[in-house]
Amino acid sequence: MASTATLPAHASGTFLIGGDLPVHRLGFGAMRITGPGVWGPPKDGAEALRVLRRLIDLGVDLIDTADSYGPYISEDLIAEALYPYPEGLVIATKAGFTRQGPNLWTPVGHPAYLRQEVEMSLRRLKVERIDLFQLHRIAPDTPAEVSLGELKKLQEEGKIRHIGLSEVTVDEIERARGIVDIVSVQNRYNLVARDSEDVLDYCTRENLGFIPWNPVAVGKLARPGGPLEAASREHGASPSQLALAWLLQRSPVMLPIPGTSTVAHLEENLGAASITLTEDEFAALEKAVG
Repeated sequence: MASTATLPAHASGTFLIGGDLPVHRLGFGAMRITGPGVWGPPKDGAEALRVLRRLIDLGVDLIDTADSYGPYISEDLIAEALYPYPEGLVIATKAGFTRQGPNLWTPVGHPAYLRQEVEMSLRRLKVERIDLFQLHRIAPDTPAEVSLGELKKLQEEGKIRHIGLSEVTVDEIERARGIVDIVSVQNRYNLVARDSEDVLDYCTRENLGFIPWNPVAVGKLARPGGPLEAASREHGASPSQLALAWLLQRSPVMLPIPGTSTVAHLEENLGAASITLTEDEFAALEKAVG
């Protein structure tokens, strides 16, 4: 293993989740270690395990997963590959979606269901407390107060350390914070999908971790003559690496979690942590439309 001073993920800087959980800002999203459509086992289970073990070697200490990835398979693989866990590893998981097949997702927020899924995640991950448990969605048929109220009870019971949200508006975050302490928000955000700009700005002001899902997206920005082309040549980096570097510079609370099913792609993603865009490069990408 490389010296801890030179581990690639460490170049991304650190963030304190909830004020007491230090993580390096470039993490890993464990959705893609499942099968097509986030359903069933991965095509190459051995490679999935190699990915999980390699990310520790690269200094990643934040893994984001969910009970619905597989379902259950992502959490099982994490435990198989990494338990007993290295000191300082933060595993964040989620519940609030049931699965009916590949690419099918149905939100469920009933308290009994959420309690069941927390208990099952504890068992699969082989932990006594989940460091960060995120409500995957606010279900349309269950008030946020009811779902989050149950998570607050589980927190009080010592089964959850911190609570986060996913795909929410600023109003929903503020409403949730009136029920329970919220430490993170996970919304889609990348170079070409910035609908959550106001949510990111809110999280930056309030020092809430912002975990962008689908962080590696470049769209037409990578076309010949596009704003990524010159920067790619200048830095000797791929468009995807520059997209991640841009996210890291966008806000100090940004915690990108690029996912992959191969070690080679994992290593490429982690290379983004050492890239610093110039002010002009950052501004050009900020103004671009993918």
